[in-house]
Amino acid sequence: MQNNNQKQDYYEVLGISRKADEEEIKKAYRKMALQYHPDRNPGDKEAEERFKEAAEAYEVLHDPEKRDLYDRFGHEGLKSTGFSGFGGFEDIFSSFGDIFEDFFGFGRRGRGGASRAREGADLRYDLSVTFMEAAKGKEMELKIPRMETCTVCQGNGLEPGTSPEYCPTCGGRGQVVQSQGFFRISTPCPRCHGQGQIISHPCPSCHGQGLVEQTRTLSIKIPAGISNGARLRFRGQGEGGSHGGPPGDLYVVVYVEDHDFFQREGDDVLCSLPISMIQAALGAEIEVPTLNNSKKLTIPKGVQNGQTLRLKGEGFPHLRGSGKGDQIIQITVKIPTHLNKKQEELLREFEELEKKKSGSRLAKLFS
Repeated sequence: MQNNNQKQDYYEVLGISRKADEEEIKKAYRKMALQYHPDRNPGDKEAEERFKEAAEAYEVLHDPEKRDLYDRFGHEGLKSTGFSGFGGFEDIFSSFGDIFEDFFGFGRRGRGGASRAREGADLRYDLSVTFMEAAKGKEMELKIPRMETCTVCQGNGLEPGTSPEYCPTCGGRGQVVQSQGFFRISTPCPRCHGQGQIISHPCPSCHGQGLVEQTRTLSIKIPAGISNGARLRFRGQGEGGSHGGPPGDLYVVVYVEDHDFFQREGDDVLCSLPISMIQAALGAEIEVPTLNNSKKLTIPKGVQNGQTLRLKGEGFPHLRGSGKGDQIIQITVKIPTHLNKKQEELLREFEELEKKKSGSRLAKLFS
């Protein structure tokens, strides 16, 4: 590397502004690390130098304390931290093991590789329920096909009485190292897939997978008041874990079917009630369907088309807390379309009376 007096500005090295946030800094470094990675540029001294410069710039700018010192005092300000750059690739990779695992898909592992324990996969089950089932709740049985922990080997994949062996390819480390000049890179062992162990005698029941396919019947309760698209979580009811790992979870996604008469808005139930012109004018008492049997509804005299009436507490139960929503009834006044002669005569007589009444009111207004 160059000495401090000749070092390039760290922001210029990464091609970012002095106001760049942490994500922008990381993104810029990732781009340069990929571009000038020694493994991609074998023997290219200029690429190696750019790679080191980028690593040094990132080391300073991603650390808030070092960045503050650099912004105020430049390269000289970093001397108090003891940082003077990287001596070589080993320094870089020891400092950035986590970020290079993100970038290039490898990291360092100790002998024995990663733990073989694997948590079971989560499962999703789409369940359709009727409008009334959503309103009242229901207990149901679901048949769930899933992979379960093998009972013969207890999920370790081994034939009973046998043990796993260290992988001869990686010596049980789970990683193999490739060297290219000064650059060394570790990758997951291709034989044991990073586990560090191999199974020479697999379980005859699960063939070494630690899991077997089963269909289980699960009893669940759909709570009253559940809404369309709601997701119910059942812990430990997903697929079984392998090699001693815990089971996953089951998510039941509920879809509520439409109803011919009712609609839902929050916890309120909406419906439309057709009444005759006479009932609208004189008022009436009508039986109205609700979620729970029928209720008597009083239609007030002179109710207008489109007006809404409310039945308290006849909606969906509140999932959180007590009580229920309401049933909101929109009045639809039906106008007769086929009248006999007598009906027409009566309506015309009614019309004449209305005209006289209107005329009398107008006369009083202007008298």
